[in-house]
Amino acid sequence: MALVGFMMFFSGFLGLVSNRKHTLNMLLSLEFVVLSLAWALVICVSYFEGESYFVLYFLTFAACEGALGLSLIVMLIRSYGSDLILSLNLTQC
Repeated sequence: MALVGFMMFFSGFLGLVSNRKHTLNMLLSLEFVVLSLAWALVICVSYFEGESYFVLYFLTFAACEGALGLSLIVMLIRSYGSDLILSLNLTQC
């Protein structure tokens, strides 16, 4: 089961590195990495028979991070017209 979490983490990280053009693809890959970390956390908690409330805190913060990423995507698309990283002029204030 830990191997599945390990493979999920590296496939999400590979997607994060390979999809650098579109912001939405990068954020989806980042969410997949967070999901794989939550999977690994659930496995660790069940292995050590610990309290599982920490997993709920982690998933709550992951949901907040997803909502923040979605709001950033909406702001970028409304401001610049696309979610392409190359179309953003980051040197201009």
